[in-house]
Amino acid sequence: MSLVGHLTELRNRIAKALLALALGTVAGFLWYDHGLLTFLSEPYCALPSDFRFQGDEDCTLVVLDVFGGVLLRLKIGLIAGAVLSAPFWLYQLWAFVTPGLKRNEKRYTVGFVAASTLLFAAGAFLAWLTLRKGLELLLSLAGDEVAFQLTAPDYLGFVISLLVAFGLSLELPLIAVALNLVGVLSYDALKRSRRWIFFLTIVFAAFVTPTQDPFTMLAMAVPMIVLFEGAIQVARVVDKRRARREAVEHFHDLGDDDASPLDARPSSLDDAPSASRG
Repeated sequence: MSLVGHLTELRNRIAKALLALALGTVAGFLWYDHGLLTFLSEPYCALPSDFRFQGDEDCTLVVLDVFGGVLLRLKIGLIAGAVLSAPFWLYQLWAFVTPGLKRNEKRYTVGFVAASTLLFAAGAFLAWLTLRKGLELLLSLAGDEVAFQLTAPDYLGFVISLLVAFGLSLELPLIAVALNLVGVLSYDALKRSRRWIFFLTIVFAAFVTPTQDPFTMLAMAVPMIVLFEGAIQVARVVDKRRARREAVEHFHDLGDDDASPLDARPSSLDDAPSASRG
């Protein structure tokens, strides 16, 4: 395909992905009043009422400007639309990249799209489990004489940033596996860097988690460390298989006048299985 052909296909793929995103945003915009806002507010509403201003039993989030409600709904709808339409725009990305890949690389691509989706969902679910505890810890640090009346943009922005941070963080070990499969990152390099990887994972979790509390930081760091260790073991298996395959099939180091290491001598007929006699 020519360069113009590639650009035309890229334009069409982007247009389809944006259309899917727009439809997902409309769905998220309509879903906002039918459970989405309640779902996002649930961790705050599950806290004891003495955390809220004047013991607010109804768990009310406030908006301080005229356009705040519209912008908030559009923002939540856009994020929900990106999540809802993710299978379609990920497929468009995969369909654009696939023609340039080898057959085994195409198989890896499908697996990585599926694995990345599952890991993001697992990270977001883990963030949801830790959200209430981290929120309670942060609010309790202000003291017993302080009550909170949270604004909707600040609170919902905090919740969404935490869900996205956890979801994306679990993708990092998958990137390490991908680099190993394409031959960029070896098992030996990962093995030598294991301690640094684990240390930097903890540092990364400390900076990325919006709550900045030890409980949430460990909730992110521990699964990442486990996944990175799994990635290292996957790289070990892949490199062993690659080494065995190259030992048999890869002869590019041989000179033009050197004989192949394959045994080209004919085998003895006595060693062959006897044919049936009629």
